[in-house]
Amino acid sequence: MTPERWKQAEDLFNRALDEPATAREAWLERECAGDDEMKREVAGLLASDAQTKSNLAGSVKSAVLELETTPRTRFVGPYELLRELGRGGMGTVYLGKRTDDVYDKDVAIKLVTPGMDTDFLLARFKRERQVLASLEHPNIARLLDGGTSQTGEPYFVMEYIPGVPITQYCQEKQLSVADRLRLFLPVCAAVTYAHSRFVVHRDLKPGNILVEENGTP
Repeated sequence: MTPERWKQAEDLFNRALDEPATAREAWLERECAGDDEMKREVAGLLASDAQTKSNLAGSVKSAVLELETTPRTRFVGPYELLRELGRGGMGTVYLGKRTDDVYDKDVAIKLVTPGMDTDFLLARFKRERQVLASLEHPNIARLLDGGTSQTGEPYFVMEYIPGVPITQYCQEKQLSVADRLRLFLPVCAAVTYAHSRFVVHRDLKPGNILVEENGTP
């Protein structure tokens, strides 16, 4: 295109941005009045502009999400947070390890998710920690420790279970129906035990039932 045509295309592009996105195609058709080359050029500029804005919005959203979900500290008590394992409605669980020389053991550390630390949720988080402390069952992850981080966040440390969701385990091992039922019996026993202690999980699902490589749920 000649410099004059580029100038015209730029002018049409800038004016098109003032139109509602849903009306731009019809507007461009009218303004170009049969000039297909000009229409294609301006349409390409508009598409490129929309993609750039979409990418920018995605980057901003990702940055905000990362900021909201990144823990405020890498250390809680004598533990270091290594990586995220999962998250729920109010808490995020991290793989952690001790930073002192007392012992070397992987643990699961649960913290209130940044942005969710209202008084109500903090109180609920502490109640969850106390409930875990009252449970002792071979098929329920044990509470090992707890406290308040250097930045004032309550946390608790649980036994780390290096397993996979029960449905994934059944599929990977190609278990028969009978074997799946046998695997599920200890899960039922754990739930029965929790209920006998007046504890209801309220979010019991395959993703929350992990099975170790040796077949222990």
